[in-house]
Amino acid sequence: MTELSRRLLLAGAAGLASRPAFAQGTPRRGGVLRVSVDQAASVIHPLRTRVNPEYLVTELLYSNLTRLRPDMTAEPDLATEWSANDALTEWRFTLRDGLVFHDGSPCTAADVAATFRAILDPRTASPARTNVGPIAATEALDARTVLFRLSAPYADLPVALAYTAARIIPARFAAGDLDALARQAVGTGPFKLVSYEPDRRIVVARNERYHDPERPYVDRVEVMVFPDSTAETSALISGDTDILTTAGQGEFPRLSSARGVTALRTPSGQFLNVNMDCTQAPFTDIRVRQALALTVDRAAMVGFVAQGFGTPGNDVPMNLAYHFHKELPLKRANIAEARRLLAAAGHPNGLDLTLVASENPGTRTQLAVAMREMARPAGFRINVQTMPHATYLDQVWKKGAFYVGFYNMQPTADAIFSLLYTSDSAWNETRWNNQRFDALVREARVTTEEAKRRGLYGEAQQLMHEEVPSIIPAFFDLLGARRDYVQGYVLHPRAAVFRLEQVWLGNGAPRR
Repeated sequence: MTELSRRLLLAGAAGLASRPAFAQGTPRRGGVLRVSVDQAASVIHPLRTRVNPEYLVTELLYSNLTRLRPDMTAEPDLATEWSANDALTEWRFTLRDGLVFHDGSPCTAADVAATFRAILDPRTASPARTNVGPIAATEALDARTVLFRLSAPYADLPVALAYTAARIIPARFAAGDLDALARQAVGTGPFKLVSYEPDRRIVVARNERYHDPERPYVDRVEVMVFPDSTAETSALISGDTDILTTAGQGEFPRLSSARGVTALRTPSGQFLNVNMDCTQAPFTDIRVRQALALTVDRAAMVGFVAQGFGTPGNDVPMNLAYHFHKELPLKRANIAEARRLLAAAGHPNGLDLTLVASENPGTRTQLAVAMREMARPAGFRINVQTMPHATYLDQVWKKGAFYVGFYNMQPTADAIFSLLYTSDSAWNETRWNNQRFDALVREARVTTEEAKRRGLYGEAQQLMHEEVPSIIPAFFDLLGARRDYVQGYVLHPRAAVFRLEQVWLGNGAPRR
């Protein structure tokens, strides 16, 4: 076993002892926790989730092999420990003893192996397929040991297996009626599904056979859907809800001054991006993309879109929150150069474009409007088209030529690149296909030497910075809030991690 493998094994085992800090003494059990989200949890299938409310609900109902700590390192979930061979091409994960699914059937290594075979099958259409690492095959060595054989060395596998769409499901679904999990939930998570109204309310109740006998603390969680941010804030302030998972910048001052409410804020790599289809004119011409990027006043964009709760972006999906972030010269607005590039691309009289933005979150529309005004002096005549989020997901996401996207921080550089920007990524919205970029990401994925890996990821970021497959003008701090009696809840920088099984209700909590 290599020294790296030994450290990974010890890190996995050490995570068993991790416990959150609490403000009101010993955690106590009982009560109903109401959590608000800003859009419907339309997908309950744990291998096909796409947005934060869906990640929250499936995290309540299912488990991964590993979980993400706030520092983006892996800790145990269903697996208690893991180790790799010297080449980092084979990994063994040992499961907890006595795991059971909600229906009482045992959860074994055979279920884990079958889950990942389903994830890797293109017919499953799981975004996890290109985000769980270069897995070539999985095998149950015995009831508690699963072997991952990789097509290339990969040091990030324990972190990658915590991906939001890599929850473990029973083998009978993974190898049989996989679509049945779109209508029911059979997981090993801390809660069981009680009722599912995706546009209004999802209710779950404590799983008495959860692998951690101390948790969950609350008896029941009700996930309440509030498409209107003002109404969502009012519900928390009035005490109708207990946790607001995502607060808008406009509502944050109101939450900060509300009696009985604790406002929450943490830095993150969350961002909005303006996606341009690099296979469709006019965006096939790099000069058009570069010109548009040069119209953006990034500091002003942080103020306008993030209302100061963020940092400027540089058209690279990584900031200082990422380990391998490369500091590049921040692009400055240069209208004269933008006009020159646009003319050189064959548009001396300017260019008409339609930029599509979902209404949720509202920052998408704000970004689109800001882009329209900033780009106008350079000759870009942008028509902003807004639409309901469900319509956007159905008609525009991964299909449109020019639209505003929204993404959480990913745990690693490989994860964010493999999700959005490599030519074979799960959500390659820009259709950018740069073979050198792909090669750099592939090589970094199999490199364990720190300096070399940093150099590879740095060159990859440099390519993106220059070729601009999408414009990333700002990163957002994560904002949320909780009632003062809610204990054990913190914002996770990943934004898609919630850990509600750690939450308990202290003094002053309402009886429901």
